[in-house]
Amino acid sequence: MGMHKFLLPDIGNYENIPVIELLVSEGDTVEKDQSVLTLESDKATMEIPAPVSGVIRNLQIKLEDKVSKGSYICDIETSMDAPAPAPSTSSPLSLEGRGAGGEGGKPSSEASTPTAASPSPQPSPVKGEGAGLTQAAEKPINAQPSGAKFHASPSVRAYARHLGVELAHVTGTGPKGRIQKQDVEAYIKAVMQGEKPAPKAPVTAGAGIPQVPAIDFSQFGPTEEKELSRIKKLSGKHLTACWLNIPHVTQFDEADITELEAFRTSLKARADKAGVKLTPLPFVMMAVVQALKEFPQFNASLNPGGEKLILKRYYNIGVAVDTPNGLVVPVVKDVDKKGLFELARELAELGQKARDGKLAPSDMQGGTFSISSLGGIGGTQFTPIVNAPEVAILGLSKAKMAPVWNGASFEPRLMMPFSVSYDHRVIDGAEGVRFTTRLAALLRDLREMLI
Repeated sequence: MGMHKFLLPDIGNYENIPVIELLVSEGDTVEKDQSVLTLESDKATMEIPAPVSGVIRNLQIKLEDKVSKGSYICDIETSMDAPAPAPSTSSPLSLEGRGAGGEGGKPSSEASTPTAASPSPQPSPVKGEGAGLTQAAEKPINAQPSGAKFHASPSVRAYARHLGVELAHVTGTGPKGRIQKQDVEAYIKAVMQGEKPAPKAPVTAGAGIPQVPAIDFSQFGPTEEKELSRIKKLSGKHLTACWLNIPHVTQFDEADITELEAFRTSLKARADKAGVKLTPLPFVMMAVVQALKEFPQFNASLNPGGEKLILKRYYNIGVAVDTPNGLVVPVVKDVDKKGLFELARELAELGQKARDGKLAPSDMQGGTFSISSLGGIGGTQFTPIVNAPEVAILGLSKAKMAPVWNGASFEPRLMMPFSVSYDHRVIDGAEGVRFTTRLAALLRDLREMLI
């Protein structure tokens, strides 16, 4: 038996690189060029392979340790007939580029110095491939230590992060349990088919996004803790997921609703007789449905793989309602089949149920497009968050009188600012502005809906 002292080889002009994975533990058997640990700089990750075959002894590092060239990693107990590693004349390992060195050139090893092994319980010999090496009887080859939940190359890790897959849940089919790209794809397929539960993602941070550090604010002055309402806790999780997973774009515009408002006012007596309060919102909903019919990609959802668009031939509009406990979004079903007074009545009923906390789950399901109206409060413009799995949302702001040039003179017109946020994977900028332009035209002149 001999003992090889494993020192970190030259990894280029880098110092104090953190250890993000330990792929072996004390007593594990490794083969030459098998990955032992993973380092990560601010630019790249890299796996460091074993310079010789043998058994890991005297492991000197742990997760989050920082290492540099020459750092003592461990000893590797080798068989007497194992060839000594030849000095390498290749250039130093580079961390330039994601995963450099993970599969290609291996680092040169430090010269080994055979020494007597320190007294320790002798493991049982291993038969078969690699005869002459030893390992602890209870440990399988390439057993993963605590803290190293998976064994995969940096490129596979990056691929999994891109798809939102936790490699700890993936079974590797490569040599010695190594996770390969096809294993990640097989796991996703199994999740989509319901054969495996989807892993739960953290709420307060997305993939690769660090959490905000905790701060004791009482050191600066008096504080008070107040529990968030259940609605805000639930909506907060959903909004965070929407914001992190959807590439948002917001298009701003304004609509001349002078004639719409005059028409609404003229209907007041009929609305009172019907027992409804007629606000501008039902008019907006009808105009939105017409725009959605002309631009069906706004009334759609992406399939789970993100490669197909599911176009919906029904029009269920979610309307955000401000309640004492937080924002909720009840859904008005089949808006295209209802008249102004019917929409006004249903909006009032859903709004009251929301404020009373009596909305049923079915009242908030099945939406195809959402509207968030702040016109009754104030403001000029805002960027609403897309309500996934929908792909677009309309935000309404407070209308105000403004001078508008008619070609010969300025005249006072009632202008309503609005914005549309959309999923840029589905809708590009040109489509976004065409939609808002058409919606503005429909709101300016309701007769456009008859064309």
